[in-house]
Amino acid sequence: MGTEIRYDPNAPADSSAGIFGLPFRYEDSKIIYLPVAWEATTSYGGGTVHGPESILNASSQLDLFDLDVKDPYLQGLHCLPLNPEIKHMNSEAKSLAEPIKESLGDVHNNSALQANLKRVNEFSAKLNQSVHDQVMRILKDQKIPGLIGGDHSIPIGAFEAASKVHGTFGILHFDAHSDTRNAYMGFTDSHASIMRNAANRIPDITKFVQVGIRDFCEEESEFTKSQGGRFEVFYDQKIMEAKLAGTPFSKITDEIIKNLPEKVWVSFDIDGLDPRFCPHTGTPVPGGLDYSEAIYILKTLARSGRKIIGFDVVEVAPPLNPDGSPLEPLQASDEWDANVGMRLIYKLSALSLATNGFAKWQG
Repeated sequence: MGTEIRYDPNAPADSSAGIFGLPFRYEDSKIIYLPVAWEATTSYGGGTVHGPESILNASSQLDLFDLDVKDPYLQGLHCLPLNPEIKHMNSEAKSLAEPIKESLGDVHNNSALQANLKRVNEFSAKLNQSVHDQVMRILKDQKIPGLIGGDHSIPIGAFEAASKVHGTFGILHFDAHSDTRNAYMGFTDSHASIMRNAANRIPDITKFVQVGIRDFCEEESEFTKSQGGRFEVFYDQKIMEAKLAGTPFSKITDEIIKNLPEKVWVSFDIDGLDPRFCPHTGTPVPGGLDYSEAIYILKTLARSGRKIIGFDVVEVAPPLNPDGSPLEPLQASDEWDANVGMRLIYKLSALSLATNGFAKWQG
C-alpha cells in the first residue's frame, strides 16, 4: 500500500473524499466497490438506481473501529466511479420495459412490445458483460470485489467472473424473495431470476444457501426442490418458528453455515432484513432478519474458516419524490436505508479481509 497515504480514523470523515471518507486509490486497496446504478426490470417499487450514490453519501457517518477485525480500513477501501453509460442504458431500458410491465409481460401478438423486450434483454446482456469485465479486473489484481446495487439482477456477471478465477464456490443469499423465477415478465435477466440464472448458467456454483425467504411462488418452490440438494432454503417462517420454540439462534446459524463450501460469495438483498431497516426498498415484505442476526450469521461464516471471495449488497433505495427523483434535502431519518446499507457493506468488507488473510482478527 502507498505509504504516502495517511488517515486519522478518530477525526471527522471528509465527506468529499472516497467511500467512508477514506482517501485510498485503486492501487492502494484490497477491497474494490463497484457501484451499479441499474433497475431496468424492477417490478414493483423503484429507487434502487439511486442506491449506490445514497450509500456513498451516507458512508462518511461511519466510525471505522470494528470489534471483530483490526483496522480493516488500513487495507484500503476504494469505490470506483459510477459508469455514466450504465445509467444511460438503465434509463432507456427502464422506459422500454414500462409498457411490458403494464401488460404483465404478455407481449404475444404485439410486435412493438416484442421489440421492446428484445432491446431490454440486450441492454441487460450488455450490463452483465460490463460487470463481468470489471470484476475480472478486480479479481486478477488480487483484490476483493464488492458490488453496490442497483437491483438484484446486477451480480450475474460477477458470479461468472468469480467462477473463472476461483473455480467452485457457494452463494450465501439473504433475501425476502427466492429470485428463482424463469424470465419474469419475459425479462431474461430479471431481478426476480438472478439465482435461477446463476444455477442454470454457472455449474461452478455448487451450493445456494438462501436465508430469510418469505415471498415466493410455487414455481420457485418447485425449482429449488428440483435441484437435488444444490439449494438449501432457510425460510423466514421456519427460522421464526424455531426461535419461538426456544432454539438458540446460534444453532440455527450453525445449520445455515454447515451447508456452505470453502469459498463463498455473499449476495445480500437488503429486503432480507426486517423492513424497519429498509423501509424504502423496492419490494418490502413483513418479517425478516434483525440486523444483528444477519451480522451474527456473517461473523459465524467468517469464523468458520471459509473464505468470502466477494459480495454484493443490492436493493437499497432512498425515499423518492412523486416523480421518482431522490428526496432532497435529506434529513437524517431519510438516509436510514443507506445508513444501514453502508454499515452492512463495511462489516462485509472487514470480514472478507479477515477471511482472505489481509486483516487480523481483534484479540
